[in-house]
Amino acid sequence: MKKIVSTKKAPAAIGPYSQANIVNNSVYTSGQLPINIETGKMPESITEQTRQSLNNVKSIVEEAGSSMDKVFKTTVFLSDMNNFAAMNEVYKEFFSGDFPSRSAVEVARLPLDALVEIEVIAVI
Repeated sequence: MKKIVSTKKAPAAIGPYSQANIVNNSVYTSGQLPINIETGKMPESITEQTRQSLNNVKSIVEEAGSSMDKVFKTTVFLSDMNNFAAMNEVYKEFFSGDFPSRSAVEVARLPLDALVEIEVIAVI
């Protein structure tokens, strides 16, 4: 059984997709851009963008009935791998102890020219 997750505490999808789906007691988020829902804009620095993306992820995961400590897989898309270390510093603020498995890849371009986009999978 599949259930769509939607919250006003994170940016609405900018295309034909859902913020997240729950399938078999797991939450699968779509990639979250660093859009601040209050301003509709993205911060400029990689640290601020990473923090905003992860706050958006956190809001969606919590809406689904889970939490960041139940995230077991993340994928980080970076527009420039030179931002990897700065992204990691902020990433550590959201995950502690046993870190989730993670893939981090450099991509040619992200929607709205973001510097980072992050998706996660968590258990409920």
